[in-house]
Amino acid sequence: MSSSAVEIQPIAGQKPQTGWRLRLALAACALAVVVVVLGAFTRLVGAGLGCPDWPGCYGHLTWPDERHEIQEANSAFPDAPVDVSKTWPEMVHRYFAGALLLLVAVLTCLAWRRRGQRTFKQTQFLMALILLQAAFGMWTVTLKLWPQVVTAHLLGGMATLSMLWLIVERMRERRRYVPLHAFLALQKLRPLALLAAVVVVLQIALGGWTSANYAALACVDFPTCQGQWWPQADFREGFNIAQQIGPNYLGGALESDARTAIHFTHRLGALLVTLLVLCLAVLTWRAAARAWALVLIGAVLLQVGLGIANVVMFLPLPVAVAHNAGAALLLLVIITFCYHIQVTRPVNSTQVNSALTQTQ
Repeated sequence: MSSSAVEIQPIAGQKPQTGWRLRLALAACALAVVVVVLGAFTRLVGAGLGCPDWPGCYGHLTWPDERHEIQEANSAFPDAPVDVSKTWPEMVHRYFAGALLLLVAVLTCLAWRRRGQRTFKQTQFLMALILLQAAFGMWTVTLKLWPQVVTAHLLGGMATLSMLWLIVERMRERRRYVPLHAFLALQKLRPLALLAAVVVVLQIALGGWTSANYAALACVDFPTCQGQWWPQADFREGFNIAQQIGPNYLGGALESDARTAIHFTHRLGALLVTLLVLCLAVLTWRAAARAWALVLIGAVLLQVGLGIANVVMFLPLPVAVAHNAGAALLLLVIITFCYHIQVTRPVNSTQVNSALTQTQ
């Protein structure tokens, strides 16, 4: 974490899990990234209701693609005619999500066999989380893209990915020992790092609300919005989380001013996240954790750049998908940084209590 850090050592009494269980957790983490990206792709191509039923697709395990299958499906679902360009993204996303659920189930069974593992409780929580996430996936379809559920489904995907990554970190946990002054400097950063993590999660929720309400193009200029620094907006309607507009929310149903309020708030949130993370990066640099400072700066600037590109380029699909992946990356960077602060220890641990007392 700093140029003066000494060698990394395993935590006393714990052996880092470098075997196949760790590789399985890493595979699940990689698969979770794929699921998050596929979920963004499905939402952005308007395929959230590509299959009007669940868990199948027009009664098929895959999706209807033959002429007679399409005719039968159209007869069975006259209000939702088959669009093959929408059915396959939805079902592919479901297949990968199902595979992730099975992989997490395997990790859970293995954890029960060795209940003394450091990751036992986290794995059980992850299993409950991914089951809830599967339910949100079902409700996304059955409730016809209700924005509250769509946003919760996005947050559930990010939470699943984050928990998997923390499990990986705990499996291979090795403490980095740094000089006492560097340790104290990093501990002072903990509140700000935790605040940054909370703000990033809230910003991701805002991004999900923006996407679920089809407000990404409510402002098509930058840095102004509709040619104004503070555009006309209906914040009350835009953030009325109790609304039940329906029965089909495909394409959105809010008025222009409500969508503008959502989009503009997301921009303000992005500004807050940028300032907060850059401030954290500067203080991290001063704490001699320069590699982490550069990673923080790179992650937030990449995400900001993708967000601006979405606006000025009118939401091109590759950029929009990358913006969702960038949100996941920024979240993982912040979470990992917080975790590494937690496990970092001073070279001479006997000096810690007295030094912390003096700094307080």
